[in-house]
Amino acid sequence: MLIIKVTTGENIERALKRYKQKVRKTKQLRVLKGNQHFTKKSLKRREEIAKARYKEDYERSKEI
Repeated sequence: MLIIKVTTGENIERALKRYKQKVRKTKQLRVLKGNQHFTKKSLKRREEIAKARYKEDYERSKEI
């Protein structure tokens, strides 16, 4: 559960903006969307490996 403390006199728009930022940082939406359907472990692992390859290639291209 995300808790946003609103101080007295704080604009509600600012509090909503802080809430949205916190949701993005904690990746809550990604988890909820990921739980909508079942994903096999082998597919999760395959995606992790593909992501790791992409990151490695990206880092190598930055070094050159």
